[in-house]
Amino acid sequence: MYSDNNILLGKSEDQEIFLESSMANRHGIISGATGTGKTITLKVLAESFSDAGVPVFFSDVKGDLSGTAYPGEASGSALERVEKMGLNEKGFSFKGYPVNLWDVFGEGGMPLRTTVSEMGPLLLAKDMGLNDIQTDILSVIFRIADDEGQLLLDTKDLKAMLTYAADNIDKYSSEYGNIPKNSVNAIIRSIAALEAEGGDMFFGEPAIDISDLIAVDSNGRGKINILDARKLILHPAMYSTFLLYLLSELFEVLPEVGDMEKPKMVFFFDEAHLLFDGISPALLQKVEQVVKLIRSKGVGIYFVTQDPSDVPDGIMNQLGNKVQHALRAYTPKEIKAVKQAAETYRANPAFDTLETIQSLGTGAAVVSLLDTKGIPKMAEKIKVLPPSSRMGAVTDAERESLIKENLLYTKYKDMIDRESAYETLKKRIEQDAEAENEAVAAKEEEKQRAAAEKEEEKRRAAEQKAEIAAAVKAERERIKEEERKKKEAERTRKAITREVGKTVSQLGRSVGRSILGNLFRR
Repeated sequence: MYSDNNILLGKSEDQEIFLESSMANRHGIISGATGTGKTITLKVLAESFSDAGVPVFFSDVKGDLSGTAYPGEASGSALERVEKMGLNEKGFSFKGYPVNLWDVFGEGGMPLRTTVSEMGPLLLAKDMGLNDIQTDILSVIFRIADDEGQLLLDTKDLKAMLTYAADNIDKYSSEYGNIPKNSVNAIIRSIAALEAEGGDMFFGEPAIDISDLIAVDSNGRGKINILDARKLILHPAMYSTFLLYLLSELFEVLPEVGDMEKPKMVFFFDEAHLLFDGISPALLQKVEQVVKLIRSKGVGIYFVTQDPSDVPDGIMNQLGNKVQHALRAYTPKEIKAVKQAAETYRANPAFDTLETIQSLGTGAAVVSLLDTKGIPKMAEKIKVLPPSSRMGAVTDAERESLIKENLLYTKYKDMIDRESAYETLKKRIEQDAEAENEAVAAKEEEKQRAAAEKEEEKRRAAEQKAEIAAAVKAERERIKEEERKKKEAERTRKAITREVGKTVSQLGRSVGRSILGNLFRR
C-alpha cells in the first residue's frame, strides 16, 4: 500500500519495510518457486503504485489478476491478516482499481496491436525464430521499405515487400547486397506460421498509443493495464517479443526526466525466463541497453520469474530492488542456484539468508531494497501485505463490462486497413506488368512493321526484278526484231540485187543484141 509517500511492501518482526518511491525506477526482481506468493507481491506493488499515481503494466498469465478491478473480500484470512499486521491504522481498505484490460487476440480485453514497422526486424526475427542470415535479410527488407517510403503495417505488407524484393533482385542487389530467394521464401513461411498463431491480428492499426498506457483516472490513481495472456502465453516467442516491443516503445517515446520522486510508469515482466530463452546476442545487448537507460525516463522494470538465474548477469546487475520468495533445492544444480541467489543479498546477522530462502512460507519473502541513496539495504525477512483488490478472475459479464465501458474501447475495437506496402506494391506490379505488356505489344508491333517493310521491300524487289526482266526481255525482243528486220532487209536487198542483176543482165543482153544488130545492119 502507498503510505508516507512510499510503497509499504510488508512487515518484518519489528519494522515496516518500504520500497522507496524515488528508487522504484531502479528496477527489481520478484522470484520464487510456484505457489510461494509472487503473484500476491506483484499485485500489492501494482496497487501501491496505482495509489501513488503511477500507471502500471503487467500480464495476466493465469487469468486470475483481472479481479484487480473490484474490491477484495473483507473477511476470512485476508481480514485476519489485515488486523494482525495493523493495517487498519495505516488506512488500508478493500477496494478496486482503475483497470484497462488488453488482449492481443481481442478476446479477454481490448485489442492491443502494433505495426510491423514499429516492431522492427530484430524483435520480429526473434518472434519468428529466424537464423542470423535470415535476420540480416529481414533487416535489409526493412531498410528497402524505409528508403522507398513503403509502410509495413501488417503481415501481408511484409510478405509483399519480401516477394517484390526477391522478384527484383537485379534492382536491389547492387545497393543492398544479395537477397537469396530461398532465404526470402523461408522468412515468408515463418510469417505464415506467425499468422497462424494470431500474428495477423496482432499486427495492424490502430497501433497502441503509449500515452494510453501512461494515464491516471479522475482521482489521480495510475491506470493498471492488464494484458490477458492466457492465450498468448501458449506462444512464448510472441509473448516475450510483444513485451519487449512495449519496453522498446517506452524507451523510444518517453523523454529523459532524470531522477523523480516516483516513477512515471512501472512495467512488470511476468514469466521473464521466456524473454531470454534462445535470445540472440544482438537482441540481448539491446535489452540490456533498454534496462540500463530507461530508468532515466522514469520507467521501472520488474522481472517476475521462478529462478533468479533466469535473468542474465548483465541485466541482473541493474536490478536494485529484490523480493525473493521461497526456493526449493533438491538437486545439486538447484542447491547451487539457491546459494547464488542468497549471495546477492546483503547479509543480515539476524538470520541465515540461504537457510531462510529455503524455509519461507507462502506470502513470506526475503527482500533487499534500495535506500534513498541507491544503496542496497540489509536483507529482511518479511510478510507481504495482502492485496486490497479481489483475488481471482472476474466473471465473463464483469469482463465484458470492463472492456466495453472503457473509453478506449471505441478507439481500438476495429482494425483499420489503410493503403500500405501491400496495396502500393500491388499497384506497382500491375503498372510494371502493364508497362511490360505495352513494351511487348510495341515490340510485336515493331516486329510486324519490320516484317511488313521487309515484305514490301521483297515485293518491290520482285517488281523491280520483274521490270528488269521484262525490260531485258523487251530489249532482247527488240534486238531479235532488229536482227530479223536486218535479215529480212538483207534478204530483200539480195533479192532486189538478184532481180536487178537479172534485169541488168537481161537489159544488157537486149542492149547488146540491139547494138550488135544495129552494127550488123549497117
